[in-house]
Amino acid sequence: MRWALVKVCLAVTTMVAVAFAVPLGLVVQEMASDRAFSNAERQAATMGPTLSITTDPVQLRKAVESTEMGAARRMAVHVPAIGGAAPVDIGDGWAGAHAVAETRSMGRATTAAAGGGGSALLQPIALGSGDIAVIEIYVPESEVSNGVATAWLILAGVGLALVVGSVAVADRLGARLVRPAERLADAAHQLGEGRLGARVPEAGPKELRSAAVAFNSMADQVVELLANERELAADLSHRLRTPLTVLRLNAASLGDGPAAEHTRAAVEQLEREVDTIIRTAREQRQPAAAAATAGCDASEVIRDRMAFWSALAEDEGREVRLAGVDRTVRVPVARPELAAALDALLGNVFRHTPEATPFAVDVHDAGDAVIVLVSDAGPGIADPDAALRRGNDGGRDGSTGLGLDIVRRVAESTGGDVRLGRSVLGGTEVRVWLALDGRARRGGRVPG
Repeated sequence: MRWALVKVCLAVTTMVAVAFAVPLGLVVQEMASDRAFSNAERQAATMGPTLSITTDPVQLRKAVESTEMGAARRMAVHVPAIGGAAPVDIGDGWAGAHAVAETRSMGRATTAAAGGGGSALLQPIALGSGDIAVIEIYVPESEVSNGVATAWLILAGVGLALVVGSVAVADRLGARLVRPAERLADAAHQLGEGRLGARVPEAGPKELRSAAVAFNSMADQVVELLANERELAADLSHRLRTPLTVLRLNAASLGDGPAAEHTRAAVEQLEREVDTIIRTAREQRQPAAAAATAGCDASEVIRDRMAFWSALAEDEGREVRLAGVDRTVRVPVARPELAAALDALLGNVFRHTPEATPFAVDVHDAGDAVIVLVSDAGPGIADPDAALRRGNDGGRDGSTGLGLDIVRRVAESTGGDVRLGRSVLGGTEVRVWLALDGRARRGGRVPG
């Protein structure tokens, strides 16, 4: 916007300056020419009294030499033949005999181009005998254009000063308009990146002040809504403590045995998860940069969660294959978030496939990303795109549709994504792409 205003002002001022300067320059040029020829006419008129008295060549020569133009050898007198006497020509002629004869026949002053540059003024003067003498005055080009170049330079300087001044004023006005808009855009970017304290100074034109007030009000409402959401999540999680206490007491009464131990371990894990949810809900969410800096070892997290789920898989007779977790693979995701995403994926396998259905977890390091594949030999998902939408379970009973959404948000926090497809085992394959350098943008097409 700022440069657009400057360009418009530059164009308008330039046109105005040219519209005034060019005609004014032409007027100055015309005035200089009129001044030069008017002076020549006055010099020619000084010979009128002499010619009315005598046409003697000697007297005329003395009279011509006594004038300013004659002394500068810029005056000539052409007297026609009178009473059988020879015509008299005093001084050098510049216009030629034809121009002199034409002026004598017309009886009025004329101008003609002079040889070697410049112009010649031919002024007819009536003699006492009734004949017409012609006074010729040479007007050099320098006298016709005297002061014209200086006038053009002055006009050009004034026009340039006007253009520069108008551009400077337009730039200041543009900055006054653009700076509040830039502050508003910057605050919007900060708010979008999770910096909830971003606000806009209510300054600038009326419209931008109104936009700043609306933005600040919106930001305040967002902060309030997030605070209410965190409190609601904490309250809901806290309500789970009572049934968890009952479960823990019931698990303690199961006695010894592998099933009892697994049940107690599951209850303890559930209590830890509830505590984590409460703490997280009451704290500010970490920025993406901080989470990326923290990161975790994806192989170690997958091994830990598979150790947890392997007991249930053994009870249900499921064959489990685990690959690619024998070496360290760092990902820019906090450990609790990656563990929650894996639990959501593995929980879906147990919840939506029959017992004895095999499944596999593979980890691939693609250099710029880490790919986690969770595949099974179950019935698959009829509509993968619908299943990825938050709150949509893909038409399956006993599902809230939030598990895959947790996985998707974890992947998109790194710049990656989640895709559903058909696995080599014949069922569903969930591919989680965790970008390491942010090349895979959210919502964009991911290579591989």
